[in-house]
Order: sequence, then C-alpha cells, then structure tokens
Amino acid sequence: MYSFADQLTPETYHALARAVYAEMALAGITAVGEFHYVHHAHGGTPYADPNAMGEVLIAAASEAGIRITLLDTAYLSSGFGQAPNRHQLRFSDGSADAWAERSSLLKERDHARIGAAIHSVRAVPARELATVARWAEERRAPLHVHLSEQTAENDACRTAHDCTPTRLLADHGVLGPRTTGVHNTHLTDEDIALLGSTGTGTCMCPTTERDLADGIGPAVALQRAGSPLSLGSDSHAVIDLLEEARAMELNERLRTRTRGHWTAAALLRAASADGHAALGWADAGTLEAGALADFTTIALDSVRTAGPVPRLGAETAVFAATAADVRHTVVGGRHVVRDGAHTLVPNVPQALARAVEALRSH
Repeated sequence: MYSFADQLTPETYHALARAVYAEMALAGITAVGEFHYVHHAHGGTPYADPNAMGEVLIAAASEAGIRITLLDTAYLSSGFGQAPNRHQLRFSDGSADAWAERSSLLKERDHARIGAAIHSVRAVPARELATVARWAEERRAPLHVHLSEQTAENDACRTAHDCTPTRLLADHGVLGPRTTGVHNTHLTDEDIALLGSTGTGTCMCPTTERDLADGIGPAVALQRAGSPLSLGSDSHAVIDLLEEARAMELNERLRTRTRGHWTAAALLRAASADGHAALGWADAGTLEAGALADFTTIALDSVRTAGPVPRLGAETAVFAATAADVRHTVVGGRHVVRDGAHTLVPNVPQALARAVEALRSH
C-alpha cells in the first residue's frame, strides 16, 4: 500500500478515483464514503491548495456520477504517540488542530458532503481525539473510525492506556449516533454495550475482513445492543455490496452454526438506506416522495438469478446475485448506468487499467 501511496499525485489520484467510482456505479453503488488520508505531497509538504488531494476526489465522484462523503481523516502517528514513518508523512497534519484548520476549508456541494475520520486509536494520540470529535459535532457531520480491526491494536492500546480502543474513544467523547466504527471486530462485552448505548454505528466490511484474515465481528450482538449496522467495502478487495450483505449473514452462520440471522430485506437495508445514513445522506436509500432519487435495478434473468419467483427478488439479490447482475443505476434521477454500461465513463475496465499502470510506471 505504501509503495502505491508514495506514487500518488493529484492527477493520478483523480484518474484512479474516477475509475474506481465508475466501477462502484456499475456495481449499483450511488454514494461513496471516502476514508481519505493522503493529504500532502512527499515528505508532508502541503500542496499550494492544502486540500488538493481531497478536491480531486470530489471532482472524480462528480465525473463518475455518484455522491461522495469525503471523510477527511486525521492520521498523526505511526502508533500510540510515535512519529509518522517516512511513508506516513503524507498523511499527517502534525496535530489535530492543524488537521481541523485544513479540513475546515473544504466545502460541500450538491453531490458532496464533508465528514471526518479518526484513522484509528493508534494513529491519533488520545489527547487529540476530542479535537476531531468536536470538529464533527460542531458541523453535525459524520465521524468514522477504524475500530478494533485486529487484536494487535487492542493489545497495544491496553499497553499504552490500560483500556480497550472502544473505552478510549468513549472517554474522549468520540462515540455517538453520528459516529460509525468501521469493522468493530474484536470487542469485549463492555465494548459492545458502550457502542450500543451511545447509538454508535457499525460498518461491517466482510470481504476485506476475510481478505486480511482479521476475523468475524459480533454483528448480531452489536445490533441487539443498539448499534445500527451498515455495510462497506473498505479496501475494495471486492466492490460488490450484494456480496458484502451475503457475507455478513454467511459469516455469522459459520461462527454460530445456525442460520437466518437477518432477513434479505434487512441485509439490503444495511447495504443501502443505513449505509447512506452513516454517510450523512439520511434522505437517500428509500423510494418515496421527497427522498433522493437514487436506485439500482438487478436482473432476475441471469444464470445466477433465473428461476425464483419475482416476489423473492430480495432473497435472489442477496443470496444469488452479484454486481455483474446490476443493469441500471440512477443517481438523483440521472441514469448513470444503463443496461450495464456506464453513461459517463465509456470504458471503465480500460480506465482502471490505465490508472493503475500510470502508478506502476511512475
């Protein structure tokens, strides 16, 4: 990851993001929450426009026809107060106050909202956490944080602070209904109760969690405790929210050896309306008067989906379909994907290949 991040410029970042966001649209995704922390040039030198890298992401989303919540991320340390390493200098603003000053210059647009993120408790010193939380609270903006993704993070946090990452976040005012913990994998019973009682959301990313061998998070227990569930792709190991929805249920089956933890409708809601809400788009995810006109259609006549009766469309989508079965994606009433083809980016595979090759050859 670092070798590719080292090569990024505003131009190559824009090309890569435009292609990835177009791929998302082809997969039926109408809004991306971009956990953005490549802020500066090499060595941490700010660009002439200190938000040049964030601005190209906002532009890329517009060109790909989808909405974006730019989760501008505080990333200040290589681990519990240690200075950033040479690769991470691009990520760091030096302090949370400097991060807040830069982030405050970002402006929302019709297709773009600005949120905040704490990369993790290892990457933002405890004394700086409240500054990020206060910035989001003052703007009523979404706040995301990678939380207890790996056991090593928990062990290091206990060594540094004699508590779990969840407790550390709670003690510094980070948890709450506009906050979403991404992964929430290795939690204690107390952690689950803290997240649930504060209404802090949980974004499960099953394809990334299995790709990295990180484990299976306690999604059922979190939801019962009061933590709203949403679904994301995180590392883009796969861009397919139907697969994420399917994996959340099937992972729980493997763990418990019982079936039927969520209905297909509940899994689709986690991948749509609840995902939008976690990104600050509470007016999306439903087909009703006054809501944003974002929707996706899925073919029920492919080799994967043919056979079931139409009334089982939700079950077919979750347990049989893939992103390849998306036929139309409409964002704000505009047809961004029609009959499986992107209407704004003519050749998405070629755009992806060129963007990646540009980084390899740089």
